[in-house]
Amino acid sequence: MPFHRRDVLKFALAAPAIAGLPRPSVAQTDALYDFAPFGNARVLHMTDTHAQLLPVYFREPSINIGLGAMAGRPPHLVGEAFLTQFGVVRDSAQAHAFTFLDFDRDARRYGRMGGFAHLKTLIDGLRAAVSAGRSVLLDGGDLWQGSGLANAMQGADMVQAANLLGIDAMTGHWEFTYGEEVLRRNLRDFKGEFLAQNVFLTEEAAFNDAEAFDKDSGRVFKPYTVRQMGDYRLAIVGQAFPYVPIAHPRRFVPNWTFGVRDDELQKLVDRLRTVEKVDAVVLLSHNGMDVDLKLASRVSGIDVILGGHTHDAVPQPLAVTNAGGRTLVSNAGSNGKFLGVLDLDIGKGGVKDIRYRLLPVFSDRLKADPQMQALIAGLRAPHAKVFDEQVAVADRLLFRRGNFNGTMDQLICDALRRELDTEIALSPGFRWGPTVLPGAALTMQDVLSQTAITYPEVYVQPMTGEQIKAVMEDVCDNLFNADPYYQQGGDMVRMGGLSYACAPAQPMGQRISDLRLAGGAPIEAAKSYKVAGWASVNEQKGKPVWETVASYLRGGAGKANENLNVEIKGVDGNPGYAG
Repeated sequence: MPFHRRDVLKFALAAPAIAGLPRPSVAQTDALYDFAPFGNARVLHMTDTHAQLLPVYFREPSINIGLGAMAGRPPHLVGEAFLTQFGVVRDSAQAHAFTFLDFDRDARRYGRMGGFAHLKTLIDGLRAAVSAGRSVLLDGGDLWQGSGLANAMQGADMVQAANLLGIDAMTGHWEFTYGEEVLRRNLRDFKGEFLAQNVFLTEEAAFNDAEAFDKDSGRVFKPYTVRQMGDYRLAIVGQAFPYVPIAHPRRFVPNWTFGVRDDELQKLVDRLRTVEKVDAVVLLSHNGMDVDLKLASRVSGIDVILGGHTHDAVPQPLAVTNAGGRTLVSNAGSNGKFLGVLDLDIGKGGVKDIRYRLLPVFSDRLKADPQMQALIAGLRAPHAKVFDEQVAVADRLLFRRGNFNGTMDQLICDALRRELDTEIALSPGFRWGPTVLPGAALTMQDVLSQTAITYPEVYVQPMTGEQIKAVMEDVCDNLFNADPYYQQGGDMVRMGGLSYACAPAQPMGQRISDLRLAGGAPIEAAKSYKVAGWASVNEQKGKPVWETVASYLRGGAGKANENLNVEIKGVDGNPGYAG
């Protein structure tokens, strides 16, 4: 019987509260990371690193609005509300890691976070602290995409880094945007396992005998793996991003179908419990946290969901009740900033107890692993001249993450409007892309870390005011839909040259209003406007967006627009909104 069916459920959740960090020492790791292991199985979890091999700054959102059943609950808490919920001390290193508060000041105080050389030191120490064969390192996807290097090498750099890091299993999302041929080539070089229970062949592909892990079921990839942890069996099930052909060009995955597929997942978990006789089940998910919370209420028999996709750094997993008892749902942030540590005490009746910590990865407090440093330097060397070019100096904090426009997105929109000579610009609400501090050099590497995708072409097209509003309403419904299964992740489309009001709690078609051009003139429904954009799901012929942005910055016009141009209505008092 799994632990979530027992009355003895208990778990230590929060990472240790810390008012500050001790001074660096000669020790391999900081005291923050020095804690005794618990139980008899250790699961380490990282997700959404977006190919950031080097340490980064990354500002957490000041706007992450939850509505309806999701209002006022993690992950939709920001700033002071987050600190209160999780008992985090204000002005502490932990407060800096988990919130946007005083970001510029504290980023200079605590330094960069993440980086694979520092992660390797931390991971090696955590694995060495338990008996051999009693730990596993999992990656939740979005590992291969998000940097100029990964884009140039089609993810092969991240495969090498993952192998050296010791990743045992992963699932995927942006990995699919390299296309099947590149994906399979990289997986042949990957020493771990790629798991995805929810990816199947299309009927036509199955008829044509397309490659699949299990042709009888049509599953394209291995759905799960079972690891022996001493006397007990731990099953790890993979859940890839369910909406790949919707959120990205269908041409990348023409032979495959995706979906949440909770019915298939329930059958699989039941089989693991009854036929495979596993003692514990972990779901390695790239659904996004709201989707995982709903899934946990519908599928029983899963002990813990280790989640990703929405970049939510949540110190404590949430317990969700379902037909079989309870399932814990976690999410481990992004960009290499955090490492989840799940310690399980497994017994004959299932999981008896757990300890969970989401560790901030402070690069200055962890010695860089020399072997990983050398690998990264070697991979980067052929591209260093291009990446290191300084194209501008940041005139303010340049960040992206948040439900509405960030300063980095505004800069990209300004570049599209200026370089392509349009009235309006659209930029996708991606959640990846590191932060640049005021006064810092803005390099080509920084530009690529905001734009490097496999469909980067810019375009210009006419759109009527009615069409512009329809696009905005559609994206807004994806972000604020009351049913998590209709949320595909990401944030609101970024708008340049256009201001508007948004009422997130209103129904579809009634959220967006008061659209105006930069000069204040109202957008007219029947009038046609010249609009620039990039990252279209339809094939385009323009140059890569990073060339457009770099040209704009080199021309000396790289100041981010002060006006983030959105009036948000009806969210006063919402703990996911800090202004």
